[in-house]
Amino acid sequence: MHLLRGAVRTYAWGSRTAIAEFTGAPSPTPHPEAELWFGAHPGDPAHLQTEDGDRSLLDALRADPEGELGQAVRGRFGDALPFLVKVLAADEPLSLQAHPSTEQAIEGFAREERMGIPVNAPIRNYRDRSHKPEIIVALSQFEALAGFAPAARSVTLMRALGVAELNPFINLLAGESDADGLRALFTTWITFPQPDLDVLVPAVLDGAINYLRSGEQEFAREARTVLELGERYPGDAGVLASMLLNRLSLQPGEAIYLPAGNLHAYLSGVGVEVMANSDNVLRGGLTPKHVDVPELLRVLDFTPAVDIIVHPDSVRDGAELVYPTPAPEFAVSVLTVDGEQLGHEIDAPTRHDGPQILLCTQGSATVHAKSSAVTLRRGAAAWVAADEGPIRLMSQEPTRLFRVTVGI
Repeated sequence: MHLLRGAVRTYAWGSRTAIAEFTGAPSPTPHPEAELWFGAHPGDPAHLQTEDGDRSLLDALRADPEGELGQAVRGRFGDALPFLVKVLAADEPLSLQAHPSTEQAIEGFAREERMGIPVNAPIRNYRDRSHKPEIIVALSQFEALAGFAPAARSVTLMRALGVAELNPFINLLAGESDADGLRALFTTWITFPQPDLDVLVPAVLDGAINYLRSGEQEFAREARTVLELGERYPGDAGVLASMLLNRLSLQPGEAIYLPAGNLHAYLSGVGVEVMANSDNVLRGGLTPKHVDVPELLRVLDFTPAVDIIVHPDSVRDGAELVYPTPAPEFAVSVLTVDGEQLGHEIDAPTRHDGPQILLCTQGSATVHAKSSAVTLRRGAAAWVAADEGPIRLMSQEPTRLFRVTVGI
């Protein structure tokens, strides 16, 4: 077991304060810090802090896959860590995006390889052969657009804005089944000629302003989001698409799970994000980056997403909260030490014999494994190799540790 130094990713939508304050680093930072990666992704692996200096987790896995991953995990996923843990800090909206299924990723990767597109090229869609299911657990209030909303709600929203230019599109959506109507309308908007967008988007922004001035509250969040996106991305089809998606506000501890094909855009906030170890992204707008409309339409699932909020299950009298998902690559839970447990060694519930990444988000705890112990404070993480479990915790103050393992 070793402390794990994460890799900071700097993107324009990140925060100059959130990740720095979370880890105890100087704040504000010179550049926006968007993500802190704890994993073995080849693009930016985390580093083990050993007595002999820092060592890439990716190198450690390559040197001893059996000891680090365990026989069962190797049998299922080979010699690669199948999950990636991130702290995500968004001060501005991320791009509107979706991720492919495994079958789509395998086919897309092979196709782009045949075309000779370099893996790191800006126009590359598929950088690996994996799907990318993901869960985000809020650490602060977290705002998001996630999954298509039922068509009837989007129809009601657009009618409430009172924009005459929207009437043909309302009729298009209202005249079809949910999935067919959403597909038809989203496809129309994302392929709209720019001169038409330059007329329709401002009209919708005016409708949102008028709605908010009216004092109505049912769609106030949606109207504000339309205005915020329209200000940042004038004339972007993603501004219109936001009216078709679920607008969610998560409180700390609440979570969203997104399987393949779900269109989404994280708007603001800090959260712990766990995903399959993949970098496959199909973008649909709200970004200066490459947007491949035909490929995005190929992977999107237009079925309304009505069950993407994840409700954690309590294990062993509340010592662990498990966020259930169907993803085989990862399992996410939170270990809590408080009350009468303080000052005593607590055995963490045994998940299985695979590796673990622990991330402290509150308090401080000493983590004991078979042959070593480390102290985790807020913002610090640890790698527990498969041959180092199970673990025990000791804390003198209320403490929360995110624990990520391979799915059962």
